[in-house]
Amino acid sequence: MIKNHGQRKLSRTGSHRKSLLTNMATSLVMYEQVHTTVAKAKEVRRVAENMITSAKKGDKDKVRSMVRSRAAYDKLFDVLAPRYSKRAGGYTRMLKTGQRKGDSADMTLLKLTE
Repeated sequence: MIKNHGQRKLSRTGSHRKSLLTNMATSLVMYEQVHTTVAKAKEVRRVAENMITSAKKGDKDKVRSMVRSRAAYDKLFDVLAPRYSKRAGGYTRMLKTGQRKGDSADMTLLKLTE
């Protein structure tokens, strides 16, 4: 019996998947939007929302282990944590943008909400 245990594998090894998700979440924090496939966006959303929630709580060690650059770390605590201080969750929004030309993969724009 096959069980997925709540995450998408994205056809990658565990270490590659972890690097992909943390790098994309860091890019989402820095640029406030990422254009990617729907499956990746759904997984990145989980990581990014966990980062923002940890920054809101002031858990600097946990955020440091998840984020890849010092600029993104500073932005999480200086800009995003105060912005979302009154919001209970749902910091991201997915807007479907159609299909990729090469392989017809469904694409989406993952953005931080205002």
